[in-house]
Order: sequence, then C-alpha cells, then structure tokens
Amino acid sequence: MYNSKSHKAEEFICHEEVLASLNYAEENKNNIDLIDKIIEKAKLRKGLTHREAAVLLDCQIEEKNQEIYALAEQIKKDFYGNRIVMFAPLYLSNYCINGCVYCPYHLKNKHITRKKMTQEEIRRETIALQDMGHKRLALEAGEDPINNPIEYILESIKTIYSVKHKNGAIRRVNVNIAATSVENYKKLNDAGIGTYILFQETYHKDSYEKLHPTGPKHDYAYHTEAMDRAMEGGIDDVGIGVLFGLELYRYEFSALLMHAEHLEATYGVGPHTISVPRIRPADDIDPSTFDNGIDDDTFAKLVACIRISVPYTGMIVSTRESKECRERVLHLGVSQISGGSKTSVGGYAAAEPEEEDSSQFQPNDNRTLDEVVKWLMELGYIPSFCTACYREGRTGDRFMQLLKSGQIQNCCHPNALMTLKEYLEDYASCETSNLGNQLILDEIHNVPNEKIRKIVIENLEKIGNGSRDFRF
Repeated sequence: MYNSKSHKAEEFICHEEVLASLNYAEENKNNIDLIDKIIEKAKLRKGLTHREAAVLLDCQIEEKNQEIYALAEQIKKDFYGNRIVMFAPLYLSNYCINGCVYCPYHLKNKHITRKKMTQEEIRRETIALQDMGHKRLALEAGEDPINNPIEYILESIKTIYSVKHKNGAIRRVNVNIAATSVENYKKLNDAGIGTYILFQETYHKDSYEKLHPTGPKHDYAYHTEAMDRAMEGGIDDVGIGVLFGLELYRYEFSALLMHAEHLEATYGVGPHTISVPRIRPADDIDPSTFDNGIDDDTFAKLVACIRISVPYTGMIVSTRESKECRERVLHLGVSQISGGSKTSVGGYAAAEPEEEDSSQFQPNDNRTLDEVVKWLMELGYIPSFCTACYREGRTGDRFMQLLKSGQIQNCCHPNALMTLKEYLEDYASCETSNLGNQLILDEIHNVPNEKIRKIVIENLEKIGNGSRDFRF
C-alpha cells in the first residue's frame, strides 16, 4: 500500500501506485480541462503531485506543451533568477565491489585501470581545481569497504578543506558515495559536507535487482532508504536522481517525484537537488545495449515537468550532456552544472595517460571551466561559485523558507556577483574577465534591497583590491 510517510522503500515508492499513476496519465493525456487545471495549479508555484505531473509529461497537445515549457522557464526565473551554480566532480577511487551492469567500475571489469588517490595526490588535485577557480566539489568513490572505507572518505574531506592555495579554497564538499549507515552519515555531517548525493539509478525494483546482480548495492530497500538514514544522521540537504536509459522514463519520473514527496512529508523538506543523468559510453559500457534511452526532446520535457512539480528544488545537469543540450535545459529548470570536469580518478593536476583510463563515463562537454563561464555569461546567466548557505547554516528547511519567501534574491544574487568577481580577478581569461565585469555592472541594479546593494558595491571594490570571501 502506498504511504508517503512510511520509512519502507516499497511503501513510499509503491510499484502499484506508480503503475496506477501511469495509467491515469495515459487516460488523461488529451484531457484539456484536466491539463488546464493542473497547469493553473502549477502557476501557484507550490508544486504538483506525482499523478498530476505524470499527466503533463504525457500530454500530447502541442499548445499545452508550450505552456508547460514557458511556465517551467518562468518558475526557474522566479526562484533561481539567472544564476547558475558551478561545481566539479572529484573521483577519489574507482575500486568497487558491486556488479552494476551499466558502470565500468563493476567488480568483473578486469581491464579498467584501478586507482585510489593518496592524500598527497588529493592535495595536488585540490590545488589544480582551485587554480581553475572551483569552490565547490562533488566527491565520488566506488563502494569498497577495504579500499574506500568511511575513514578514507573523511580523511579526504579533511585534506580538501585544509588546502589554501593563493586565493583559492574549496569552500564546500558535497559527497556522492554508496548508501551507508546512520552512524556514517553522522560522521559525514560532522565533517562539514554540503549535500549528500545518491542516485537511485532505477526505482523499478525488479529492474534494479537485475541491474545490480551482485554486491551490497543489490539490496533495493537499503539503497532506496538511504536518504532517510542520512536525515536521521543530521544531513538535511540531500540530492536524488535516476539514470535515465535503464528503465522506462515515465516510471522513473513518477517514482522520482514520489521520493521527493516522501522526504517532504516525512522530514518537512524535500530534496535539495535532483539530478537527471543519462547513460553514457564508458570502458566496457555501450548505451545502445539498454532499451530505454530517451531523445533530447523527451529529456527537455522531463526537465520542464520536474521543474514545475518541485519548484523549490535545484536541478543538476553534468558534462554527460552536450553544450547544445545543456543550453536547452538551462532555460527549462536546471540551476547547477559542472564545468571543466574529469570523470577519471584525479586527472586535474595532470592528464591521465590514455592507456590508464579510469573514467566512469565519457563526458559530452569537454570545455574548460573558463569556456563554460564565458558561455553562460554570453547567454545572460551569472555563473555562481557561492557556498554561503552551507557555511551560514541555511540548509534543509531554513534554505527552503528563504527560497519560498523570495528573500533568497537578497542573498544568492549578491553572493553570485561577488563570487563571480573573485573568479574574474583570479582565474578568468581577459575576454571572460571583460565580459564578466560588464555583466556585474548590469546586474548590480537587480539586487532588490538598497542597503544590500550598497554593501555589494563596496565588497566588489574590495575584491578588486585583493580581499576575498564576502557573503550574505
């Protein structure tokens, strides 16, 4: 039986409820009256249920689809403005004991180069990332209790935070590691992580077990209930997502929103972020062997429908997607992207030899961070390196209250401008710097509060004179 407040995976992600939702959507995909009512509800900016969202995803009326896209773009502007948060992944180790059939790190892959960075290597990678201009990382590691125990992850986080190089510093570390215990989540929380991220891969239980035939990740319930344990461990910013291409996208969409509803109903705060990765080629992985791939049009509609269904949730698209695809979904709801990313173990301090490939997937967007920053500004976006909310304790429900009240514009917008100014002063090419400084001049007038605007102008001048790390 479906129960959004249950702590049991098969009750808050109820298979029968997903199927019923999909049937309901199929029956009503051309029901103009119902679609209009759902769109009107979405305009209130308070979100939709998974059933309502499923109807919009299935909608085949072109005029209504254009309304959905327009509304998604407006909601994105209302809550996130024109800011795009920047981050980079850092893979610590690709040792893994799981048998995931879509990932080259699976245990049976004997020809991929296995690597695990030492703390000195992590220090060098951190310096290289700082020299690019990054302030926010997402740590990645395979599941291996011998090679990658929680103590190794914690030590790595401590190393990263300890490195101060020139004007650089990694101000926030998000963590994407395997499902673990409440005790370990408490340790991660005490280590000062930002968001704990874990992708479900697929919410379809039978498919999940087939795609994860061996290893601890085979346990569907333990994996699906990970965010509950993270919340219990004190981590109130969590990021969820699925790997589109493994199972039917309509199923994953409904279940993903059910997971968000469960977190909101149970803990009073939904996911901080939702990621929408698509399967990509890798060492021994051919995406064409999976039957459920989705095209760019379907992908764009998924992003738009997620945005209007969970308006307060950040959305992430990585370098798995091409420049063209990323540009399209930026308009429809995406608020965070990676730039200059490496999906190998390390790879920032020195290029990885081709014969030692340790990457998890082949990126589709291989531009440098500076190229991505310049591109975003040319599109009218403000690349933001801000981590202020984490550092000021505005996480979980405190962040959501700020977002819902509209006061976020007096925090995030000025913080974005100030962190962009830091980037322009310390790391940008001349062309990017000139473009960015003009953008800042244009955008200062969009800070709503006059007192805050005055402080921002003063801080921008101080940054130009060598001071760093101002935040609201």
